[in-house]
Amino acid sequence: MRTIISKKIDNPELFKNQLLHWSQQFTEVIFLDSNNYLQKHSSFDFVLAVDAFTSIKTDNHNAFENLKQYQQQTRDWLFGYLSYDLKNDIEKLHSNNFDRLHFPELFFFQPKKLFLLKGNKLEIQYLRMCDDEMESDFLAIQNNSKLETRNSKTKIVQRISKEIYLTKVNKMLEHIYRGDIYEANFCMEFYAENTTVDPIEIYQRLNTISKSPFANFFKNNQQYLLCASPERYLRKEANKVISQPIKGTAKRFSNEILDNNSKNELAQNPKERSENIMIVDLVRNDLSLTAIKGTVAVEELCGIYTFEQVHQMISTVVSIIDNTISPVEILRTTFPMGSMTGAPKISAMKIIEELEETKRGLYSGAVGYFTPENDFDFNVVIRSILYNAAANYVSFSVGSAITAQSNPEQEYEECLLKAKAMFEVLG
Repeated sequence: MRTIISKKIDNPELFKNQLLHWSQQFTEVIFLDSNNYLQKHSSFDFVLAVDAFTSIKTDNHNAFENLKQYQQQTRDWLFGYLSYDLKNDIEKLHSNNFDRLHFPELFFFQPKKLFLLKGNKLEIQYLRMCDDEMESDFLAIQNNSKLETRNSKTKIVQRISKEIYLTKVNKMLEHIYRGDIYEANFCMEFYAENTTVDPIEIYQRLNTISKSPFANFFKNNQQYLLCASPERYLRKEANKVISQPIKGTAKRFSNEILDNNSKNELAQNPKERSENIMIVDLVRNDLSLTAIKGTVAVEELCGIYTFEQVHQMISTVVSIIDNTISPVEILRTTFPMGSMTGAPKISAMKIIEELEETKRGLYSGAVGYFTPENDFDFNVVIRSILYNAAANYVSFSVGSAITAQSNPEQEYEECLLKAKAMFEVLG
């Protein structure tokens, strides 16, 4: 189905910038960037997929079944996203909260043009219907000059006040004390109305100050995701499935001694460790639904990883699956990810829906791809800006895990810490 050629790239960072700007002529764009972050499970340094040959766009009704059929029929590279509210397709749940973004619940496309870079080797894969454009496109990319940026400043408004946030966290703590849940991720939105931004400029500024391993730029016509996520949701490598939930956050400091102290305190913090371990237990249970019996294992528990903005506590949970298991079934039985819901998952999602003011949509969903070999890799959509250019609406959300040990004031401060990069790039 595809013509494949290879090129040597002398300056990958320059080429990455040229490629991203060149891609803006297309209606559908997904750019995935690891920012050269060293990690055990990785296939490419960056990937660009553009120009849909086929696509699927759905609400949450039969969404996973429709995606399963689409993936099995195309047997090709597919790129797209799963929104958080697909939970309503899996369980008897609903989402009636405020929504100004109006993204589809699920969107995937089969790209005509695909670029995959590892080291200095670029692999270009075009569907045969357009493979006569490969060399001319490659020259056009190299000649692409950076577009002028506007450096616009955006007035950001908080959806709920600090006082209301603290009240809602206390209500969540009441649920925990009653035994309804053990842990839940509670989020709040920041937004700007009647606003026009330059998506490329905002994404590149966000990526520069974050340098996250699961960054991505997504465009579907006038809907954009500008993502600096540090978290993997789920990856499939042949018969192995890998989940890497993040729970536990600590501040970075410019002073090396203070920064190391912050990192060490995170590693030993009993509240942060209990948050992480509860989600690890939830992930183990989710993976067991499709795993060969006895193969679910914790590869790493509560590892500490450092990013540009924060230190994070990350665990790695793996399983082995049978060849008969559909890739989409693995996603369906683990979605939404435990790090963005809580435990028990269904109870947590119900309480989240009651207490949050805004429909999450793509925030705390997942962006990624399927390969022709039935493998996949998806991130968690956090540390991200969502933009509907048609509605002139910009939004980002942040959250934290609420447990019995939570202090509402400290949870609020953690949210502001996570929001720091988005505030900085939006001015």
